[in-house]
Amino acid sequence: MNTPQAHEHDVIVVGSGAAGLATALFAALDGLDVLVLEQSLWIGGTSALSAGAMWIPNTLHGAAAGDTPERAAAYLAAATQGESPTALREAFLRLGADAVQRLESEAGVPLRAFAHHPDYLGDLPGASTAGRVLECPPFDGRRLGADFARLRPPIPEFTVLGGMMVDRTDIGHLLAMGRSWASLRHAAGLLARHAADRLRHPRGTRLVMGNALVGWLLHALRERGVPVWTRSAALGLLHDGDRVCGVRLQRDGTTLICRARRAVVMAGGGFNDHPDWRARWLPPAVRHSPRAGTSQGALLTDALRLGARLGDAPSSSACWAPVSVHPRRDGSTAVFPHFVLDRAKPGTLVVDPQGRRFLDESSSYHRFGEAMLAHAPAGGEAAAWLLADREAVQRYGLGLVRPGARGLRRYVREGHVLRARTLPELARAMGVPADALVRSVARFNALADAGLDSDHGRGRTPYQRHLGDPAVVPNPSLRALREGPFHALRLQVGDIAGSRGLLTDAAARVLGPDGPIPGLHAVGNDMQSVMGSHYPGPGINLGPAIVFAHAAALALRRGTPDPLETP
Repeated sequence: MNTPQAHEHDVIVVGSGAAGLATALFAALDGLDVLVLEQSLWIGGTSALSAGAMWIPNTLHGAAAGDTPERAAAYLAAATQGESPTALREAFLRLGADAVQRLESEAGVPLRAFAHHPDYLGDLPGASTAGRVLECPPFDGRRLGADFARLRPPIPEFTVLGGMMVDRTDIGHLLAMGRSWASLRHAAGLLARHAADRLRHPRGTRLVMGNALVGWLLHALRERGVPVWTRSAALGLLHDGDRVCGVRLQRDGTTLICRARRAVVMAGGGFNDHPDWRARWLPPAVRHSPRAGTSQGALLTDALRLGARLGDAPSSSACWAPVSVHPRRDGSTAVFPHFVLDRAKPGTLVVDPQGRRFLDESSSYHRFGEAMLAHAPAGGEAAAWLLADREAVQRYGLGLVRPGARGLRRYVREGHVLRARTLPELARAMGVPADALVRSVARFNALADAGLDSDHGRGRTPYQRHLGDPAVVPNPSLRALREGPFHALRLQVGDIAGSRGLLTDAAARVLGPDGPIPGLHAVGNDMQSVMGSHYPGPGINLGPAIVFAHAAALALRRGTPDPLETP
């Protein structure tokens, strides 16, 4: 019998999403010898598929936008409703500025604040419209050399022209290039760059959103010689008494022993893809997800055996979004998350399978999903229909249908989008009572004409108005559905992240019955969310992932057990 090969490092990080890469980077900045393990072929996890937004208050970016620590603390306390420990929230608020400063000045990872990106719960005290949501600027994937081929590609439906990534700024320029010289120049530059890329690469090398974040982090790790092993699945934790001292793993069919002199850091993205944990903690109505599919709870069972504990989930164990599902031509399934582009735009509304309007379409995607789950019949499916008139589909798109109605004919032909000249005809295609649908649209149209949704409050807060169209007044989220043909797209609820995870202290040390388990940390979605079951703003998964990665690395410094005591 062969003895497993043995390796030794100061820190072993299990998972290569933003949380894992950031933990490895912060530890490497402190001179520690780090190894990152990733079970799949790709580096980046769900972070690489995301919008790449990070909700981190109290940075210099926030101060420049007029935000204050007092307002951020008030908002976070109100938004989380006491579902997370005060010490954890205080650590997050205090350490964020230092985490961002270290990324920018020491690691060379640039960050910038969105000019306007409101918090999701704008009616709470301390809510902000700018300064708290950060992103990385575009990254040139060619700087990664051979590792560019290992970076997880984005969701195909979020690209154009065979692999060109675009963000909301790019989309605006592409749509306006026939009306603006500035937009024409921007769009021409994108297209020329992409044409050159496709001569050498299978997709575009100009990376934005989550791909840019992972690209910048991976580039910083490459500069410091930190290895990232892909196809390396963690099989179990090694421990010496009550202290975790390494990981047993399988890499390319070979069993290896990796010992950790300081700690093992769990950054595997949570439990959502583990069949048993998923069945236990997620509603059976939630069957689809736009995530990477690699959150299999690696090492979770071992951590629980060592005395680790899972946090409570008063409302839910995951974060939700409405999604539409369609088979791709290659046999895979497209799960399209409806975050910003269509569901709250003028000329749209959402009804249930009985044709009745039941929610605020401009609420955050998490609250939208909660409303769908709460409205679903016991044991039934959480489904709804997103309706749009001709102008809305033309201006904003509809799910996989892009603005300008590009792709509409194909998706109507394939049955993904239903289309009819009149509302009664559309109701028959949807299988809902025609009289109920006609009444719902008529009621909505009357509210839209008045500019005030007294039924559900659509377009009430800065965030909700941000989702609309500023050219539409007085309420940018409201316009009646007037002109056919009318369209319908079926929505379901998808899980986009786990919020339930291992309980930790402010240093991201996993807690057992008698305090921290020596040598074991958890970050990202392996860690119980500092937001509890709530979703206060864009980037509330990635922001804490970065900040507590920094906290974990500080705790791994010799002689610095508590990151809050670090100058």
